[in-house]
Amino acid sequence: MLDDVLPQFGRKFVLKKTNANMPVGMIKTMKLGIHAVPTLLVDQKIVFRSVPTKQELINILGSY
Repeated sequence: MLDDVLPQFGRKFVLKKTNANMPVGMIKTMKLGIHAVPTLLVDQKIVFRSVPTKQELINILGSY
C-alpha cells in the first residue's frame, strides 16, 4: 500500500524497509520498542503498529 500512496507526496518521504528477523533489524526493532510487524515509523516515531486503511495512511502522512 505504501508503494501506491507515497508517490502522491513527492519526495517528502523516503521508504526504508527493515527485515525484523535479521540481526540488524532485530537490534533496530528492540531499540525502538517495536514488538509487532508491520510497524510504520515517521521520523523515528511509531505511527502505526498494524496495517492501516489506505485513507488512514493518507491522512497521517498528510499531517506531516
